[in-house]
Amino acid sequence: MGDGPEKLPEHIEALQVALLATRAELASVRAQQSDDHALIAHLKLQIEKLNRDRYGPRSERTARLLDQLELTLEELEASATEDELAAEMAAARTTKVASFTRKRPSRQPFPDHLPRERVLVPGPVTCACCGGSRLSKLGEDITETLEVIPKSWKVIQHVREKFSCRDCEKISQAPAPFHVIPRGWAGPSLLAMVLFEKFGQHQPLNRQAERYAKEGVPISLSTLADQVGGCTVALTPLFRRLEAHVLSAERLHGDDTTVPVLAKGKTDTGRIWVYVRDDKTFGGQAPPAAVLYYSRDRAGEHPQAHLAGYSGIFQADAYGGYGKLYEVGRNAGPILEAACWVHARRPFFVMADLAENARRKVQGKKPAVISPLALEAVRRIDALFEIERGINGETPERRRAVRQERSVPLVADLKVWMRVQRAKLSRRNDVAKAMDYMLKRWDAFTRFLDDGNAAERALRGIALGRKSWLFCGSDRGGDRAAMMYSLIVTAKMNDVDPQAWLADVLARIAAHPVQRLDELLPWNWRDRNKHVNQAA
Repeated sequence: MGDGPEKLPEHIEALQVALLATRAELASVRAQQSDDHALIAHLKLQIEKLNRDRYGPRSERTARLLDQLELTLEELEASATEDELAAEMAAARTTKVASFTRKRPSRQPFPDHLPRERVLVPGPVTCACCGGSRLSKLGEDITETLEVIPKSWKVIQHVREKFSCRDCEKISQAPAPFHVIPRGWAGPSLLAMVLFEKFGQHQPLNRQAERYAKEGVPISLSTLADQVGGCTVALTPLFRRLEAHVLSAERLHGDDTTVPVLAKGKTDTGRIWVYVRDDKTFGGQAPPAAVLYYSRDRAGEHPQAHLAGYSGIFQADAYGGYGKLYEVGRNAGPILEAACWVHARRPFFVMADLAENARRKVQGKKPAVISPLALEAVRRIDALFEIERGINGETPERRRAVRQERSVPLVADLKVWMRVQRAKLSRRNDVAKAMDYMLKRWDAFTRFLDDGNAAERALRGIALGRKSWLFCGSDRGGDRAAMMYSLIVTAKMNDVDPQAWLADVLARIAAHPVQRLDELLPWNWRDRNKHVNQAA
């Protein structure tokens, strides 16, 4: 090592090579650290299991600790695989840095009782070396892929026969079959099932592993997590195309919800942010889609970063973190606020819920006090809702005409009525607070009246995923879950079976041309399969 700082290359090409090498080294170090963290978590889990076997289950807390360790291991294994693949891609851009490969535990052979399906890969008919046709079979190599069919398991054997040339003794053989993940062993249908069970049906990998073992196919938690991490990397380009589609919309619907995040000895509360593009209610031709993002807290910097390049109409609640999005002079262009009438109606409805009061009476509980003012506010807002239901799917011109004729007078009367009633109420009154929420944002609430292209669901709002989250094992796990849930939710919005779509995409995406990646998005996949079925 020299005494002074290393001298940098003077030529741009040499600097670029050095930069690529440095990036590859950093990616390799990051992958090594992720692998170490996963190994530590694996060893901790084994220690706790050994202690439990030795001393017996001491308390319910021990069982909870094992669950927490398994979930932590699941997230770290998936993250380690992501970092390993990133290091491989970085190393491929330079010849100076060796690729990092994780030391995985040796995988046991697939159970003998599983049926085998032989898929014979056609061998060469001519020698790749000299072109001779006098080939003789030497043997064969078998690559086994574990695949799943609903309610049954099987191992597919891809048989690649070897041939030697009698003229030049060169050995010829078809290339090994493609797997979604490098060094993979799982078929696309199995991977799609694991992903959909975890992110679509909220079944953690440890529960899936237990179920598969009972079905006679033992697969370790670490092995499943490894596949989830690899699939996340493979599907990231498709998520980016989905993200671009959603953020190019003229109008967006936004919301956020809480999600528990596992922390040391406790559970923290993270946030899931959702942005939806859905123009079906007014006859829009663009397919509906949703993107979700994860964050550790609810700071306003998160939606500001999500929508940094967006301009258009944004319909959401009155969360203060959205405030900077509506500022004049944004570099990306203006964002117009379209306030959510559902959020505005909710506090009035709580104070006027006759059905809930009836249930409380039946249960012998003291009924809540019904506010006549809240009841009247709900009645007036519901009249606007009824008009909107009648014009869903109509052209923008038709909707605007109906709103000008029927909704404008009702909205004007509502504002006058609220101002009169508000003057009679104290500042701390709950009805007064609900009225202030609307009156202070009246321009945002009435934007849908004058603009036929305004956020169509300004009278309805959105709350996707509020009951769809159990736990995230870490911040990386939250990001991974948000990406996968974006894909699954979008598939459902387009009437596509998420599991069938994921299986087909995972089977095709690696060989699919990058410039035609949009063909794999759910709405294009649905149309493609419709044409295929009709042709058949």
